[in-house]
Amino acid sequence: MARPPHVPTQPGPDDRLRVLVVCTGNICRSPAAELLMRNLLVGRLGGREAARVQISSAGVAAVVNGPMHPLSRAQLAPWGLDARAETFRARQLDDRTVAGVDLVLGANVRHRSTVLERYPHLLDRTFALREFARLVAAADTTVLPPDLVKRGRGLVDLARATRGTIPPADDTVPDPMGGPESAHHDAVRLIFAAVHGIVGELAPRVGTRV
Repeated sequence: MARPPHVPTQPGPDDRLRVLVVCTGNICRSPAAELLMRNLLVGRLGGREAARVQISSAGVAAVVNGPMHPLSRAQLAPWGLDARAETFRARQLDDRTVAGVDLVLGANVRHRSTVLERYPHLLDRTFALREFARLVAAADTTVLPPDLVKRGRGLVDLARATRGTIPPADDTVPDPMGGPESAHHDAVRLIFAAVHGIVGELAPRVGTRV
């Protein structure tokens, strides 16, 4: 059966930067990235300004409406996010979740590939999470405007331009599903490092690059 036509995937309106994080089941890696990114932005900018970045997550084969995995949720306790994560419910990657998105971040390169197989129009704004963090760290972000949303869209442009100009690396965030607590710890550690770098470039502290 033919797939229904995709809804338009043009970037969202100028008042918000829309970020979508994607993994497989949407119960471990992508919700951790969603919650950590939002928390870092609020801590750096305050709630009102941080709300201009709309962060969500989805799974390419989601456990729809399922809660976040308890072992991954527990890894968010150092940031006080474990209680907030209890209300999280998984969503499937579909036309609604990608509508108006400005940036898609896959937990791994294969998630990026799956997104592009389904939504080829997102090629200019889809990356692996750790790949995007490496690209923006290597780019000259001093050329970006101070406005949060414009800066975010500029980061996407810079990352796209930088791709292919720096050495490849392992951008994997291993799937902790079915693994011990240490696997969930390691996954969240990698996610936090990437998200921290991205937020540092998106909302740099005054007088610093990161």
